Amino acid sequence: MTRVDAVIRERLASEVALIGTIGEYIIGSGGKRLRPALVLLSAKALGAEGRGMHELAAVIEFIHTATLLHDDVVDESSLRRGRRTANAEFGNSAAVLVGDFLYSRAFQMMVGVGSQRVMAVMADATNVIAEGEVLQLMNVRDASTDEDGYLRVIRYKTAKLFQAATQVGAILAGATKDREEALAAYGMHLGTAFQLIDDVLDYSGASEETGKNLGDDLAEGKPTLPLIHVLRTGTEAERKVVRQAIEKSGKEELGAVLAAIQRTGALDYARGKATAEAKAATAFLDVIPGSECRDALLQLASFSVERSF
Repeated sequence: MTRVDAVIRERLASEVALIGTIGEYIIGSGGKRLRPALVLLSAKALGAEGRGMHELAAVIEFIHTATLLHDDVVDESSLRRGRRTANAEFGNSAAVLVGDFLYSRAFQMMVGVGSQRVMAVMADATNVIAEGEVLQLMNVRDASTDEDGYLRVIRYKTAKLFQAATQVGAILAGATKDREEALAAYGMHLGTAFQLIDDVLDYSGASEETGKNLGDDLAEGKPTLPLIHVLRTGTEAERKVVRQAIEKSGKEELGAVLAAIQRTGALDYARGKATAEAKAATAFLDVIPGSECRDALLQLASFSVERSF
């Protein structure tokens, strides 16, 4: 990961000073680097070596960072990872344009690696992620969003990049078709579990750990799984308060929403779904040979549901 960070900073270089300033601001903000780690672990679990791993791990982080820059502008967010977002610090226009730079730099780097198969996987992934962003936008303030519709959003928007990371690692290692497909499925289920726990933490996490304010998703009008569960199982009064909170995109009723979430067991329900996704992820590792890297992939599945940040 130290080598990946070195590649990231090398590839951030630009004659346009603001690009480097904003890129360093968000890259250096203390993220988990989980997605690039998945590239390395998947590749090394199947015996891959070489700089290509570090280049593609950096590509995944650049694409992830670009989506964060654009997300924060769309969501009008002011806080991420406990500090001001890039759009709050430098303005919306600069954040969007530097996000565009990171996307295009990522594809330059992929061309340098020279794998048509990797290019195809990443081109598909970025397109699906964009579709997920639009699907989420369509769901904002829509209290009629159901569980299947919401899971589709997070599989497109979040899990797809996890899937691409593990699949690219397998491709770098020259994996057989069944192992490539298994690692891709592992990544998809892991990413789904990861996002479901993010949903839980939005209503239960400590802001000093999550780097976000409690109820931020509610303030953005996002009908995430805990709210969907209340709308499906709550009393008439509980459903009404949650529906109004979603449609008005406000935190004025956060206390009542939290009470409804607690009474209906919505967080336990969402955690249960996340645990099932993590369990499904680990099952796909059965075809991967035993190694420290495979063990780490198993541990990441546990981490995805046990974490508090």
